Amino acid sequence: MHPAFSVVFFTTVTGAGYGLLALLGVLGGFQMIPPDFWLGLVGMGLALGLIAAGLLSSAGHLGRPERAWRAFSQWRSSWLSREGVASVITFIPAGLFGIGWVFFGRTSGWVAIAGLLAACGAVVTVCTTGMIYASLKPIAQWHSRYTLPAYLIFSAMTGSVLLNALLQGFALGSKTIVVASVLLTLLGWGWKLATWRYNDRLEIPTTANTATGLAGGTVRSLEWPHTEENYLLKEMGFRIARKHGARLRQITQALAFALPLLLFAATFALPWPFAAALSVLAAIVQFAGMLVERWLFFAEAKHTVTLYYGR
Repeated sequence: MHPAFSVVFFTTVTGAGYGLLALLGVLGGFQMIPPDFWLGLVGMGLALGLIAAGLLSSAGHLGRPERAWRAFSQWRSSWLSREGVASVITFIPAGLFGIGWVFFGRTSGWVAIAGLLAACGAVVTVCTTGMIYASLKPIAQWHSRYTLPAYLIFSAMTGSVLLNALLQGFALGSKTIVVASVLLTLLGWGWKLATWRYNDRLEIPTTANTATGLAGGTVRSLEWPHTEENYLLKEMGFRIARKHGARLRQITQALAFALPLLLFAATFALPWPFAAALSVLAAIVQFAGMLVERWLFFAEAKHTVTLYYGR
């Protein structure tokens, strides 16, 4: 019983990909970064590649991947369907922006409009992803005011760190981007600590008594409702030891926040080749830390249905 790695990978890489796409669209659209061929090719390739890899991994998580197309038809009522629709629509302006940048060597005019539309699409898609989890009332750890902003903050954070590594690699780095990465990393760290504090103090009023409507004693489950494990038990009823949870939280803080901040600080004092190497290392370390953070996001969540299993 453990959170599915495909979902952990999906939420991590797509968040970073959409964050990078949004920043490239805005900075490129306003001509704040040069329309260099290799910068556009690698930057847009990385952003769209991360997004595509995440979407493919999420499709592989489905029991019947060949039926994934049916999810798009429920956009009126399903945040999952809205996410799929938004992700596909976003590829249109993103593709036009990439073509204009790479093949025509420009980020102005219609290319700038496409870039800004791609940035808007990226933000909307991240919002729909966050709402998939924030809208689930049976999972109190997700159905809170912290979930949706966390997706936006972490997407901007990881996207800015990737952008900084990209610009540093092409000797185009600026202190403004480094400072933005530092501030967003600090914001993400603070938001994660606030979320953990909220979840640790969370008191769920639902019990087996309230769920069944029985009173006058303590309701206990004599046996499981079925003989085999199901989806909810595997991915929404995971039990993690307190000591393991505390250690994983420390690892998350070290990799996703603390070490990248130290590496950013070193880039201010070192010349270009070393600053570029440290920026790339910061992006890699933070990505590893966000994988741990996403795993905890799922592992520490408890679905109300587990009450029927005596948990």
